[in-house]
Amino acid sequence: MSNQKLIRTLRCKNRKFIGVLSKLISTISQMGGDIGNISTVSFGELHNIRDITIIVNDEDHLSAIVSAVRKIPEVEIESVIDEVLELHRGGKLLVRPKIPVQSIEDLRKIYTPGVASVCKLLKEDPSQIEIYTTIGKTVGLLTNGSRVLGLGNLGAAASMPVMEGKAALFQQFSGLHMIPVLINTLDVKRFIDSAETIASTFSAIQLEDIRTPDCYEIEAELIRRLKIPVMHDDQHGTATVALAGLINACRMGGIELKAAKVGQIGLGAAGSAIANLIMKYTGNPVYGSDVNPEAKKRFESLGGINSELKDLLKQCQVVVATTGLPGLIKPEDVQKGQVILALSNPFPEITIAEALTAGAAFASDGSRVNNLLGYPGIFRGALEAKALRFTPEIFIAAALAIVNQTPEQELIPDPLDPLVHAAVAKAVAKTAVQCKVTRDFER
Repeated sequence: MSNQKLIRTLRCKNRKFIGVLSKLISTISQMGGDIGNISTVSFGELHNIRDITIIVNDEDHLSAIVSAVRKIPEVEIESVIDEVLELHRGGKLLVRPKIPVQSIEDLRKIYTPGVASVCKLLKEDPSQIEIYTTIGKTVGLLTNGSRVLGLGNLGAAASMPVMEGKAALFQQFSGLHMIPVLINTLDVKRFIDSAETIASTFSAIQLEDIRTPDCYEIEAELIRRLKIPVMHDDQHGTATVALAGLINACRMGGIELKAAKVGQIGLGAAGSAIANLIMKYTGNPVYGSDVNPEAKKRFESLGGINSELKDLLKQCQVVVATTGLPGLIKPEDVQKGQVILALSNPFPEITIAEALTAGAAFASDGSRVNNLLGYPGIFRGALEAKALRFTPEIFIAAALAIVNQTPEQELIPDPLDPLVHAAVAKAVAKTAVQCKVTRDFER
C-alpha cells in the first residue's frame, strides 16, 4: 500500500455570514486535514465561493472530511478537484527553439545547407561540440521506473510524471536542460548498454528511481564506462541534503557531529549513501541497522558497523532513519539529548513531537529534506568545471554550501531560493578542480 498523501481542492459555496469560513476551516482541521492555499473564486450577494486545498492521508480520509464538511448547514461543496492531475495534463515540459525561424534565410542557416559546415567542424574538432550544440548544457535523466517514490515498480512509462517534474525543477534552478529518458527494462546489463549507447547526447547523467541492488551496479558500471559525471540522485543527492540537515540539526541540538556516535536505521539506497557520506565527512564509522542481510553486508564493506536497532538507539547520540516504517522508533527508546532525523516521508519513524517529548535535544522529519536542494547545483557545478566524475569531497562541499545558506534555527534553507543553488554550483565547481577530476587534468 502506498504511503503517499493526496492533495485535493474543495470548491465550497459558503453563505455570506461572519464565521462560516472559520467553521469550515475548523471542521477540516478537526478531521486531521492539512490546509494549504485558500483562494476566492467569486463574491456574491448571498454566497462566496472559495477553493480550499487540503492534504489528506488517503481516499478514505478525504471521504471522511468531505462528509464532515457537508454537515455544515451554511456550506455546499460544489466539487472536489484534483488540481495535481490537471497540472499534469499534456505533461510539464516544452521543447522550444532558441532561435526563431522567420525567413528562408533563417532556415538555410539553422538547417540545410548551412548546418553542414557546423557538422564538418565538429567532426574535425570534437572539442567544439559543447560550444555549437546543446550537449554541454544537457543532463540525461535515466530511469526504468523500478522504484518510483514509495510506489514500487510502476514501470518506465508510469514514472514519467516524476521525471518531468525533476527536469522542470532542474531547468528552473540550474538554467540548464534535463531530458528524461525511459529505459524500459529490468535487465541490468541491457540498461547499462542502453545508457552507454545514448550517453553522447549528454554532458552528465542522473539516474533516478531504480530499485536496489540494481542501482549500485548500474551506477558503478556507467561511471567506469563513461567520461562524464554519473550520479544516482536517490543515493547521493539524498545523502548530500541529509548531511547538510544533520550538520545543522547537531548545531541546534548542541552536539558536535564529528565527535558523536552516529546511527543509521535503514540501509537501502538512501540510507547507505547517507551513512557513507557521514563517514567520509567525520572520518568515523557509522552504526547501521537493517533487516536485509545483503544491505548489512554492503554496509560493512563501506566501513560501517552493523548493530541491532535497540542497541543503536541506546548508544548513538545522533540517529538518522530512512526505513519507510512509520512508528518504528518508540518514544521509550529515545535517549535524552539525542538528535533524531526520521526522514521517511510523509509518515516518519517517530514524530517530532514524540521525539522531543521523550527527551531528544532536536528532532525533525523528512518533510523539508528535499533533493531539490542538491541536484540542480551539483550538476551545474560539474558541467561548469567540465568534471569527469563525482567524488565524496564534491558532495560534502555541496552539503556545506547548503549549510552556509541556511538561516539560523532552520534545518535547511528554502529549496526555492536561487541563491542556494548558485552557492552549491560554485562549491561543486571549485571542489571538482581541487580534486583534479576535470578534463583539464585528463590532458
